Amino acid sequence: MSHLVIAIDGPAASGKGTLSRKLADKLELPHLDTGLTYRAVAHQLLQNGQPLDNEAVAVEAARQVDLSSLDKDVLSDHAIGDAASKVAVMPGVRKALVELQRVFAAQSPGAVLDGRDIGTVVCPDADIKLFVTAYPRERARRRWNEMQLKGQDADFDAVLADIQHRDERDMGRSDSPLKPAEDAYLLDTSEMDIETAFRTALDIVDKSRTA
Repeated sequence: MSHLVIAIDGPAASGKGTLSRKLADKLELPHLDTGLTYRAVAHQLLQNGQPLDNEAVAVEAARQVDLSSLDKDVLSDHAIGDAASKVAVMPGVRKALVELQRVFAAQSPGAVLDGRDIGTVVCPDADIKLFVTAYPRERARRRWNEMQLKGQDADFDAVLADIQHRDERDMGRSDSPLKPAEDAYLLDTSEMDIETAFRTALDIVDKSRTA
């Protein structure tokens, strides 16, 4: 394949982000964590003291997102993530960011994109689609461990409740709900470490490219 697009979807803390970055590095392809684009919109609104429920204001912020300046360390803040999940349900915001994400995917020699609607909406014609998931309790454990390593005080039950709430919001929204594409490979990482998940995903990619 001279132009290769890999779409990786899944719920929060499923491991899709780390997996996507490792695949992109291995295949020497650009990588985009599309969740950061929504976080960038939320970050701008919070910085400017603007409301999170005004779609017109949020759409304007979405149109100003610069993919080359997405700072994962800054945008990974929990408050920004919570705000992002609120603006992400706005159709106008999704439309503006999907256009931006499609331009990224169209570049040569292709790209790896991860998010919640890549295989179903952003890149429905992607060459390879993966849906990465894990049990909610396992995903909460991973998120809790990440927070502990960063020195953040976190209550496990609160983290689990947040994960479950985000799942309900992502799966229940009317516009681009979180769900596997019909032709996506399902990868359950509940009992896998990242290296095992990576080798499994790479095997799927290799077999798909030679099929």
